[in-house]
Amino acid sequence: MADQKPITTTTIFLFIPNLIGYARVVLALGSLAVMRYHPKICTWLYVVSCLLDAFDGAAARKFNQSTKFGAILDMVTDRCTTSCLICFLSSRYPNWAIFYQLLISLDLASHYMHMVAMLGSGQQSHKKVGKERGWFLNLYYTNTRVLFIFCAANELFFVALYLYSFPPATPPYLGSVYGIPLSYATIMAVVTFPIWLGKQVTNVIQMVQAAQVLAQVDVEERNGKLAAGSAKNK
Repeated sequence: MADQKPITTTTIFLFIPNLIGYARVVLALGSLAVMRYHPKICTWLYVVSCLLDAFDGAAARKFNQSTKFGAILDMVTDRCTTSCLICFLSSRYPNWAIFYQLLISLDLASHYMHMVAMLGSGQQSHKKVGKERGWFLNLYYTNTRVLFIFCAANELFFVALYLYSFPPATPPYLGSVYGIPLSYATIMAVVTFPIWLGKQVTNVIQMVQAAQVLAQVDVEERNGKLAAGSAKNK
């Protein structure tokens, strides 16, 4: 058997799932560049960037190329793209600015604490959640269909609010409900809202459980030091 070449940082950077991750970043940047002026182009770029999130994970599993760098790249790309869109929404809906600020804070705090808790407990990926973290988070992260539905609905709800902020070029002629004119954006927001709300609840659960994991790590470290100190004094 021929000797295999040693793995280098360049090798890691060029893993297939990481290349998909870079494509996601480029598409997201493109969507941000046209966000104020071209809602249709922005939406397509943003949605394709989000959809590729499912493919990088599949590629990592298929080619055995799961890495800590890839996990961080995936997490950071998700958080940055969503946060940028929410920031834009706060400018479109200034009366709801504090609400959007809280959403960004919850999203960033929840996922950052979860990532640190998972890596601190020896896991290579933030998605490898065991049943000890509760059945819901275990289902959320280990069932790819559940994860995809929650994440897709979350992003589509924000996209719907984004599209709704632009007056349609022509009336959609979909009627109205309680005086609110219906459009494709309105219908998409209504359909995705329950799952979007569930995603926010999931963020809260994730943050609370991550705090418990981190606190338990502190407990074990401090008790270990106390035990070592007691052993020296004997």
